[in-house]
Amino acid sequence: MNLLLCYYGDDFTGSTDSMEGLALHGIKTMLFLQPPTAEQLEQFPDLQCFGVAGTSRSMKPEQMEQQLLPIFQQLQQTPIVHYKVCSTFDSSPEIGSIGKVIDMAKTQFTKSRVIPLLVGAPSLRRYTVFGNHFATVGEETHRLDRHPTMSRHPVTPMDEGDLRIHLNKQTDSKIGLMDILDLEGDLEKVTSRYEQRLQEHPDVLLFDVLDSDRLEKAGSLIWREAKHQPLFVVGSSGVQYALAAAWQKQGLISGTHSMKPAQPTDQLLAISGSCSPVTQGQIEWALENGFHGIRIPMEVSNNWEAILQEALTAINQGRNVILYSALGPMDPSIAENRARGLTASASGKFLGQQLGNLARRIIEESSIRRIAFAGGDTSSHAVSELGIFALEMIAPLAPGSPLCQCYSTDPRIDGLEITLKGGQVGERSFFGKVLQG
Repeated sequence: MNLLLCYYGDDFTGSTDSMEGLALHGIKTMLFLQPPTAEQLEQFPDLQCFGVAGTSRSMKPEQMEQQLLPIFQQLQQTPIVHYKVCSTFDSSPEIGSIGKVIDMAKTQFTKSRVIPLLVGAPSLRRYTVFGNHFATVGEETHRLDRHPTMSRHPVTPMDEGDLRIHLNKQTDSKIGLMDILDLEGDLEKVTSRYEQRLQEHPDVLLFDVLDSDRLEKAGSLIWREAKHQPLFVVGSSGVQYALAAAWQKQGLISGTHSMKPAQPTDQLLAISGSCSPVTQGQIEWALENGFHGIRIPMEVSNNWEAILQEALTAINQGRNVILYSALGPMDPSIAENRARGLTASASGKFLGQQLGNLARRIIEESSIRRIAFAGGDTSSHAVSELGIFALEMIAPLAPGSPLCQCYSTDPRIDGLEITLKGGQVGERSFFGKVLQG
């Protein structure tokens, strides 16, 4: 087994996003829900990369240290260990602190010259220019602190577009920048500028990303750095796309895949814990196109058995079903939760666990074999309740949300098809695409 990279994803939707970035380049990749045992890795002898899906995006710093340090120690078996973050850099000093992760990594990867940081991902329409990060919604590209969703995110609102300034609120590490001008020209010139940047002794080096050419050059520099010592890298799935482009150029991978398009399924169960306006439009599309909608109240005393029976009745009638907790960022339930003293992080964990248990009951008591989860934090907690130990990409659906096959010791779950969608991902008819392939 010749492993090139392993990664830890700070939520489940982002973890499948990274798997997609590798699989689309023909790189055999598995995503595990816990650090894999040697026996599990042996089940996939042609494996080249693997990921571990986590939930650290919703953790406090002390929780992150307790859970992540042992995992980082286990993962140091490949040239690159990648801490995968959301392409909108969701984080704060209190929740999902990327700075805390960098501080921990500095104690584990003591021989590395630098920690590369790459967040831009052109395939997802995420760009970093002179250190400032941008994300596209519809046809308009916004700096993150002016982004219609991220600027008012319920857990980690973005009030600063410069990733260096945002990150320095979380760590005292020195952050350098390899900007778009540094990445211009042939690789020899770019490498020379890279070495000049390292002479400034940054702890972290942020790479601008504007297009595929600069992305590939960043990947080449990161892979070159990994040849010195095992390397810890922080960033979005742009890291996977950057490295895959570099590996392909160097002949380490073929760069082709044999995946067929996703096939249609008879019925779909969709579950949303997202409150983003993008997901709102997708839920509205589903309701307009015949899905049976069931709103999930957030009360702890909620009658989950009644919701289960309503969902099973609709499925037995041949209908597609969508369960959702909120309809966009202005849904009254959000303010009601705050009034009851529920933080966004706590409500997301509770809701995700309940939705996961509900999904498992529906799978066990119906013929449903394909599920779509929407919402980064809630999806992470929901999928953890399904009894899955690994996922593998089957086919692309929307950038960042591939269709995956589940591996489980439970025959009712093994082979289940699942897609995990972040709040900002997908066109309005996304759930129709998951249904029809």
